[in-house]
Amino acid sequence: MNCSVQVELPNLSTWREKEDSGSILLQPIWDFVTSKEHVIRSPFYPVIFSFSVYMFFCLPYLALDALCHKIPALKKYQVQPKSRPTLAMVLHCLAHTVYSHLVFIFPLSVAYWYWRPVDLPLVAPKLHRFILDIVACLLLFDFQYFAWHLLHHKIPWLYKNFHKMHHKYTSTFVLATQYSSAWEMLSLGFFANVSPILLGCHPMTEMAVFIVHIYLSVEDHCGYDLPWSMHNLVPFGLCGGPNHHDLHHEKFVSNYAPYFTHWDKLFNTIAQKKDQKKP
Repeated sequence: MNCSVQVELPNLSTWREKEDSGSILLQPIWDFVTSKEHVIRSPFYPVIFSFSVYMFFCLPYLALDALCHKIPALKKYQVQPKSRPTLAMVLHCLAHTVYSHLVFIFPLSVAYWYWRPVDLPLVAPKLHRFILDIVACLLLFDFQYFAWHLLHHKIPWLYKNFHKMHHKYTSTFVLATQYSSAWEMLSLGFFANVSPILLGCHPMTEMAVFIVHIYLSVEDHCGYDLPWSMHNLVPFGLCGGPNHHDLHHEKFVSNYAPYFTHWDKLFNTIAQKKDQKKP
């Protein structure tokens, strides 16, 4: 009687796919994103995504502004408790944001879409690489913005023609985040988009960096120092936060970095509110 034992050898290609696979945590999310590739490939997608994410992060703070005078307990979280945006201010800034997205961001996003067509890999990035790349992009942008911001305050012509508009409101509120000149919005948008490209980031990382940028810029201008604000979660005073940036709008002469504090400390341009304890 002839007996044969069949031994199933491991499929080399399958083993390589597993070896090259992305993070177990990130892959399901990335699979969902790639399933919507037909939407992401649309030239309308970038401007709709940008505006939607921005408004998504703004709405909770707009709700706080509306409730603050009815719920006194919220006052303790306000950076400037005596100041409150009016409906006219909110509508003015909102109209400006819509105008900027339609007139400036949309044409440039179409040009970018044409120059750099969407090409989504099947595999998500490794988790450690994903996190490290996000931190690296934030640090690079922080330097770029600090240098840009410092120049636009130290050179009167640049300040008057390009940056002064953003300082219309000396007390920050959330929709003042994108109340800026076309030059400011486009140049800072360029820094935010070019950093992941320079660092060779995965498309998933590029998307995440974009979302984090919007969230942090909204948080900087929100006018509320909440327990979960980034500067309250990151130790050693490494991050600025709403107090840090609101003081820049109030005094104009300090706190030029957007997220972190090391450049302001290095150039001796850091300042704190009198009632804010030093880290």
